Amino acid sequence: MFLFEKTKSVLLFFFVLLTSLLLPCPVWAIGIDKQIDEWFTPVADWWEQVVFFTIPFTDDIAIPFVLILLVSGGVFFTAYFRLVNIRKIPIALRTIRGKYNAIEQRPAADGTPVAGELTHFQALTAALSGTVGLGNIAGVSVAIAIGGPGATFWMIISGLLGMTTKFVECTLGVKYRDVGKDGQTYGGPMYYLTKGFKELGAGRLGKVLAVIFALMCVGASFGGGNALQSNQAIAQLTTTMGIEGSFVKTLFGVGLALLVGVVIIGGIKRIGRITEKLVPFMGIIYLLGSLAVVGAHYEYIGEAFGLIIGQAFSPVAGLGGLVGVLITGFRRASFSNEAGIGSAAIAHSAVKTQYPASEGLVSLLEPFVDTVVVCTLTALTIIFFNSEGIFTYGIQDQWGNVLIGQEKQAVGGVELTSLAFESVIPHFSVVLTVAVFLFAFSTMLSWSYYGIQSWKFLFGRSKWADMSYKILFLAFVVIGAAATLDSVIKFSDAMILAMAFPNMIGLFLLAPKVRGELSRYLDAIRVPKQSADKAGGE
Repeated sequence: MFLFEKTKSVLLFFFVLLTSLLLPCPVWAIGIDKQIDEWFTPVADWWEQVVFFTIPFTDDIAIPFVLILLVSGGVFFTAYFRLVNIRKIPIALRTIRGKYNAIEQRPAADGTPVAGELTHFQALTAALSGTVGLGNIAGVSVAIAIGGPGATFWMIISGLLGMTTKFVECTLGVKYRDVGKDGQTYGGPMYYLTKGFKELGAGRLGKVLAVIFALMCVGASFGGGNALQSNQAIAQLTTTMGIEGSFVKTLFGVGLALLVGVVIIGGIKRIGRITEKLVPFMGIIYLLGSLAVVGAHYEYIGEAFGLIIGQAFSPVAGLGGLVGVLITGFRRASFSNEAGIGSAAIAHSAVKTQYPASEGLVSLLEPFVDTVVVCTLTALTIIFFNSEGIFTYGIQDQWGNVLIGQEKQAVGGVELTSLAFESVIPHFSVVLTVAVFLFAFSTMLSWSYYGIQSWKFLFGRSKWADMSYKILFLAFVVIGAAATLDSVIKFSDAMILAMAFPNMIGLFLLAPKVRGELSRYLDAIRVPKQSADKAGGE
C-alpha cells in the first residue's frame, strides 16, 4: 500500500506539473511538438560541439578526442589483460549460470552475509537493457546511412575491444561500492573514482572526477537513456498506426512517461525482475526477425561481408574517406555498447558476490551480445534491403536512400530498419513496433537507475532527491517524444560519451587493482595459480 501511494503521488505531481504548463496556453499547446523541438535543437548543437572537439592529424583528417580515448583504452586493456575478452568467456558463462555461487556468496567469518541485491543474470540483463536497445536499431541504420556498410566492420572491432574495457569498469564498480544500512548497494564510477583515487593518494582529484562523472551521467540519463528511446519508440508507433498531428507525439510521450513512472518507483530490484524477463523476450523476437531477413538472402551473405570489409578500408567516394567511416563506426558502437562510459558499472555493482572480478567477467559478454551479434544482424538486414541492386546489377547508390514507390527517399533511424524487415516479412512493422517499444522501455528503466544513483551521489540519499530526479526524468520522456531525431541523436551522443573523460582516467590508473581482483577470483574457483599468473592477472 505504501509503495502504491508513493507511486501515485509522484505520477500525480508530474501530471499536474505538465498539465499546468499546457492548459493556460491552448493556442501554444497546438504546436507544442514544434515548440519543444525549437528549444531543444540549439542546446543539442552546442553540447555536441563541446564534447566532440577534434584532434587534427592532417589538413583533411581530424578525429574526436573522446573516440581516441575510448579506442586506445580498449586496445590497452585488451593487451594489458592478455585477451581476457576472448580467453575467459567460458568462465564468464559458467559464472552467469551460477556454478560458483556457493563460493561467491559464502558469508564472512563473523556470519555477515554477502552484500548485493541482484543475481549475475539479473545484473547482466539490467545492464543489457540499457545497452541493447534503439542504438542497435536506429543507431546502426544511421551509421550505414552516413558511412556505408564499412561502418559495420568498425562497430564490430569496437565491440570486441569494448569487452575488456567493460570488464575493467564493472570489476571496479563492485570492488568500491557502498552498502547502505538497509542493504541497498550504491556503486559505479562515482565511488571507484572517489575511493580508488584516495588509495592512490589523489583523493581530491578523485572527488572532482566523480562529481564530473555524476553530472554527465544525469545528463546522459535524460538524453540517450531517455529522450532518444522515447523519440524512436513514439516515431515507430505513430508511423505504424498512421497517426499524425502537432500534439500527438507529446500526448504519446505523456502516456509512456506514466508507464515508466510506475516501474522506476520500485528501484533496482523491481527493474531487475522486469528486465530479466523483458530482455530475453524482446531479444529473441528481434533476433528471429533478423535471422529471417538474413536467411531470405543467404546466397548474398558472403558478398555482404565482402562489402562490409571492403568498404571499411576502401570506402566509396563521397563518404569522407577511411577515417570518416572508421569514426562513424566507432561512434555508433560506443554509443550502443557504452564500454568505457561507466554506466553499466552502476547496475553491475548491485550483484550479490564477494568477488568483484566475477561480475567483471560476466559484464564482458555485454558488448559481444550488443555490438558483435545484434548490431551485425541489424546491419545485414539493412544492407540486404538497401543493396539488392548492387548484388544483382552492380549498381551503387547512396546508403541513406531507399526506393519508396517510384522514387528514392532519404530514410533514417528505426524507419529504415522497419522497411528492411517489411521487405521479407509482411506486416512485421507491427511486431517491430512492439519490440522497439519494449527496447525503449527497458532502456529507460535501466538509465533511470543510473541517473538516480548519480543524482543521489550529488545531492544525498533523501526522499526529496529521489522524487525530484524521477520527476525530471519523466519530463524528458515527453521532450524526447516531441523533438526531431537529429537533435536527439546529437544530444544523446554528446551526453553519454562525455562520461568517458573522467571514467577512462580512473580505469587507466586503477587497472592494477583489477588485475589483483581477477587473480583472487581465479584462485577461489580453483583455477590453478600457475594459470592465473600466466594469464597476467587477466
